[in-house]
Formats: sequence, C-alpha cells, structure tokens
Amino acid sequence: MSAPAEAVQRAEALRTQLHHHNYRYYVLDDPEITDAAYDRLFRELQDLEAAYPALRTPDSPTQRVGAEPTERFAEARHRVPMLSLGNARNDADVQDFDRRIRKDLGVDAVAYVAEPKLDGLAISLLYEDGVLTRGATRGDGSVGEDVTAQVRTIGAVALRLQGSGWPRLLEVRGEVYLPLAAFERLKQQMLDAGQTPFKNPRNAAAGSLRQLDPAVTATRPLTMFCYGFGAVEGGDLGPTQSGALAAFRDWGLRVSPESRVVTGAAGCIDYHRRIGERRDALDYEIDGVVFKVDDLKAQRELGFRARDPVWAIAYKYPAREEQTVVRAVEFQVGRTGAVTPVARLEPVDVAGVTVANATLHNIDEVHRKDVRAGDTVMIRRAGDVIPEVVAVVASLRPEQTELVRLPAHCPVCGSDVIRAEGEAVARCSGGLTCAAQRKEALKHFASRRAMDIDGLGDKLIEQLVEQGLVHDPADLYALGVDDYAGLERMAQKSARNLVDALDRSRQTTLARFIYALGIREVGAATAQALAAHFRDLKPLMAADLDTFIVDEPGIEGVGEKTAAALLAWLEAHPDADPGEQPLADWLAGLGIRGLRPAAAARIAERWPDVAALRQARVADFQGGKRSLVEGVGPVVAAHIVSFFAQPHNRAVIDKLLSPHIGAITWEAPAAAETEGAGQPLAGKTFVITGTLSRSRDAVKAQLEALGAKVTGSISGNTDYLLAGADAGSKRAKAESLGVEILDEDALAALTEGAYTLAADHA
Repeated sequence: MSAPAEAVQRAEALRTQLHHHNYRYYVLDDPEITDAAYDRLFRELQDLEAAYPALRTPDSPTQRVGAEPTERFAEARHRVPMLSLGNARNDADVQDFDRRIRKDLGVDAVAYVAEPKLDGLAISLLYEDGVLTRGATRGDGSVGEDVTAQVRTIGAVALRLQGSGWPRLLEVRGEVYLPLAAFERLKQQMLDAGQTPFKNPRNAAAGSLRQLDPAVTATRPLTMFCYGFGAVEGGDLGPTQSGALAAFRDWGLRVSPESRVVTGAAGCIDYHRRIGERRDALDYEIDGVVFKVDDLKAQRELGFRARDPVWAIAYKYPAREEQTVVRAVEFQVGRTGAVTPVARLEPVDVAGVTVANATLHNIDEVHRKDVRAGDTVMIRRAGDVIPEVVAVVASLRPEQTELVRLPAHCPVCGSDVIRAEGEAVARCSGGLTCAAQRKEALKHFASRRAMDIDGLGDKLIEQLVEQGLVHDPADLYALGVDDYAGLERMAQKSARNLVDALDRSRQTTLARFIYALGIREVGAATAQALAAHFRDLKPLMAADLDTFIVDEPGIEGVGEKTAAALLAWLEAHPDADPGEQPLADWLAGLGIRGLRPAAAARIAERWPDVAALRQARVADFQGGKRSLVEGVGPVVAAHIVSFFAQPHNRAVIDKLLSPHIGAITWEAPAAAETEGAGQPLAGKTFVITGTLSRSRDAVKAQLEALGAKVTGSISGNTDYLLAGADAGSKRAKAESLGVEILDEDALAALTEGAYTLAADHA
C-alpha cells in the first residue's frame, strides 16, 4: 500500500528532526529536548513506518537494530588501507620525529593535531552520498570484517551526514569504545547473570561490536570518536587535518573534545604531559596520545612506510608495573604453529586486572631477560592490555635455577620444532597433524584458493574437530553423508552437497594441492612456481636445500651501477651486435663507465653471446645465493624441506593420495603453464610508488595476476617502476639505475589493456 503524501512528508520531517537531536545529544552533548519528547517523535515515526513499510529507509533512526543475526562476518576490503602507527617511547623520540618532519619538509616549524589514543576497536565507516553504507573492522589493514549491522546500533554513529559539503564518498576512521562507567555497569550485569565478565573495556568493546546478533550489540553502551579518513571522492576535506575534524563535527560525526593543534616537539611533549595528568579522570581508556602533521598536503608529500605513515606517531604512556614470582616457564603452540614461551605467575593485580600469565614472546627474549622458574619479576600490561615480563629482580633469584631451553619437539604433537634462520619465532613443523593447529590447517585446506571445498565453513570445521571426527585433512574424505548429517545445523541435503563438493575437490591442480598443505610462507603464487618447476609432488617432497638454492660467483670488477648501466645500454640498443668481433673486446669498447677489459673478459666467459647477456639481471653480476624457483629463497626453502621431513605430514599426504581415502589426483602442469604463457608481465619485477587510481593492494593484486612480481624497493633487478602522483625518492633512484618508469596509462598500453584503471570499473 502506497503512503499518502502527508505521511511521506511527515516521515521525512521526523527523520530529519531525529537525526538533528541525535547530533545534539551524541556529538555536541547539548540536547535541545527531553528524553520523553525524543521518545514521542521516535514512536510516531515507528508507527508511520509500521503502517506504510515503504517509508522505512536504511538511514531511518528506527533501523539502528533491524538486521537478522548472521552466521559469520563477511570480508570488507578497505578502499585505503588502515595502517598502524609508529611509536615514541620518550621525549627524545618525539624530538627526533619532529626533526625528521621539519627536515623532509624543509621548514622551521610544524603544526600537529594532537589527541588521545583511545584503547578500543578501530573502525572504518563508509558514507556514500552522505548515507552510511558500511562499517568494517581494521582486520589486517587491507581487509576487515563487515560489521555494518552492528555499527548501526551505536547512537554516536551518524546514519546520515548532517549539513552539506561532504564528499560523495567518504571513508571515516575512528575508534569504538566503551566508557569506563558503562563498562563497570556491564561487568556487574554479567556477574549478576552468572556470566564471565569482560576483563577490560577494550575487550568489552571488541566483544560487543563483534556480536553476530546486532540486537546484542545494541544492548551495549558503545560510542565512538572519529579521528581520520581513508578514501575521499567527489569532494575534499580542506587543507588541514584539524579542519577535516571540524568538518566531521559539522557533519554529525563525533570527534574528541581533547583534540588540539600544537606546534613543534615542545608542544607535543607538553600535550602528552597534560593529558597524562588527567588520564585517570577521563571516562575512557587511553594508552597514549597521537600526533599528526596538520597540513594535508605535507602528509601526502611525506607519504608512508610499509606499515605506518611517516607523518604521524603515537607517544605511549608507561604501563603500570607490579612484582610477582614465576612459577614455571611453559611453551604453548598457537593456531599458526608458533611455539611461544609463557610465564606462569603467582597471580597479581595490575591496574585492576588479575594477571596469572605473561608472554615471553620468543626464546631470544627469554634468554635476553634471563627469566627462570622461581624468579621474582616485574610485569606490566603492555599497552595497558597484554601482560609481559619487564625484567628479573636478580637479587631475589633463588639458588639452583635452570636456564630455559627451546624444546626440540612440539609439546602438543611431537613434531620437530623449527626455527628458521633470521626468525625470532620457533614453529611446530607438524602443520597437518598438530592438534593446536588443526582447525586453522583444515580451514586453509578447504579455502577457495586451496582445495575450494564449497560448504565446508569455519563453524563446521570447529564441530568436526571438537567432536573428534577429523584429525587431519584426509579424514574429511573418509566421512560419509550420515556422518556430516549428524552435525548441528546439517541435514541430509546439505550433507550430500558437502560430500559432493569433497568429491569434486579430488580432481585438482598440483599448485592448489601444494598451497592447501599450508607450508609456511608458501602462498598461491609460490605454490604455482613450485608446481611449474617440479611438475609432480614426489620430486618436491624429496628436495633438499641445494635443490632450491645455488651459490653462483659474481663477476669480479663489476659493481651494481656498472652492471645496471651495461644492461640499460643493451636495452636501449636492441639491434646492437658484435658481429665477428670477440664479445669481450666489443663490451670493453662500449664506453660503459667502470667496465674495464678484464671485467669484460669475465662477462664474456659467463655469457657466450650478446643474446644470452641481454637476459641477465643485475643480481647475476653480483653473485651469491640464487633461487632456482621464483619466490623460494633460503628461508622458504627451509620451511619446505622441514615440512616434508616430518613423518606425520608425509603420512597425511599418503592418505590424501591413497585411492582408498582421499584419492586426490591432478594433471602435470602443461608446458605453456611453466613458461607463464598468457601472462603479459610474466618474469617482470615491479615497484609501486605514488598515488594511483586504486589502492596499492588492488594494483599489486592485478600486477601479480598478470604474472609480475611486486617488491618494495628499487634495485638493479627492477624492470619497471609504476609511478603515480607525488612519487618521491623511488622515482629518483629508478632514474639513476635506468629502471623504466611507467604511469598507469603506459602500463595499460604495455599489457594491451589487460591492466585496467579504476575508472574502467566505475
């Protein structure tokens, strides 16, 4: 039934009024009407929407709790990655940070936006045409969890932006948290209900927001401060960070009232001190303060490192410490196989939380601090959350304590504990059989890029493991329809569909099977390279380190710059040829700076003709260890060899290939596949810099799909630099090394249109 015009107009007026009053209440903390008056307006809109359902819009205040519970969160890819922040430990670190910023910008003084660093859950809100369309957790920075239905229940989150002037698309970044007073009430309610209460406000906020049922989230008094942004399209936020925050406030987004603009290191340090003095009076947990360069153009000029922006830093507060005794040092195995030492402690209260265990991170950290059973230690909650051992009180050590040693075998499954060269973390090598890793190993085995077993989701895997039905991936194939039908939320039809999916997965590719095994650091691309190189599983299982890595001598007298100059000259002169002249004499006569006759002779000994020399890379002149399989260096090779050396893993593989159990088969990779046929960028190495039409992750994924390898730094091995706007030092280094520089249009032309710009997907 269509709504009459009067009802349409009244519903729109009520929505506008309610959005306005929410803004006054949550953002300005200055309500204009009483709660009773607000409730009357709200009920009137509810009644109208009940009478005329067509009036119910996604941004209606009545729809904050309107979604059904879900079985799992969907993935949500951020348009711009959510990066972490570098840390300052003391005033000197802040002074060094300010000094670097001033030097890089070439200015005498820098203004910073300073605000408290909340200890909650980072969230990204996506607004399109002013309407909230998605809420997502940080996740790994590139991909988080879609928590839109849960975020909509938070009163401080604007469902529709106020005012005008906001961009057509805006990614707002902020922190969801639970006020301390609300946390105490929630904790008491959980105790009264016989439930285990949350340990601290941060866990309460994260646990409340990640409820699969939004109605549960709605009962938790969560709120939010907005502090930054990601993607901005169809508009801008002005010239400064502080101006963007002011715009947020005008648009109905809640920002911290403690936000200030300060000048220089002295202003930052003073702000840190003043907030620290008021820390206990704040109604939310903080673990430091954050400083960001206020000028947005300067932010873009300064850019990013691999994991954090150059233009921002977090200055943490010292965690509160307490003293207790170590009862024992034990090793526990995580879901990824990491073997981590843990100190079992005499329970002690630290900042209101009872601590009985503390991480020791890794065996190097144990030995560096020399922690032993019986020691008296100082502990703290790092970041006010994770307990850690700070130091041993040596004067209180009892006699006859023993040095802690890394176990040779996994305490869970007995497989070898492997610690790769250069890595701090030791790991259990029984990836297919270790009970501690079982659930994650099965989830990976069934995933889309691995065996692609449709219908075998996380919840089902957890049931199979917890009921003791599956101990390794081969057991999945041994179960029948009745076995699966007996599980919770499984019927005969869904069980039959799952068994059919398992049957389909028996015919796969060698690359998928290798990837499905879950060998550490062997991703889909490396698995493809291994399949192409070995063409069957048996030679891969029999391989040793020498199968993957060879030592090659360099060319004495040829440095990196000389090698790069020579290869650049050959690329610029594709028709050049020595003819009847000896290659060594021809090379020496090219006039390449630094290329002397003796070195030219050595080059001619390595590469018999100019055609072979044109295929060389700068690294070939330098010598050292060379990988025979793309993407497999010494560390990855050690992981592969160790994995196949474990009898438990080999036994599971035998079961998977047995015609009586798994019956998994594949065809050998075709010859064309081994040569990267059909991939226009096969064998080429790229580096990305500057601002592109899409996120770095999206561009990297497409380059890899086209056969390229994407690395983070420029060297003589780099074939192309893909440079967007505001490219910095990498462009200069590429020019000095003679690396070809492409923009996105040139790359699309190079691949004959296989590389697409963001506009092509609009």
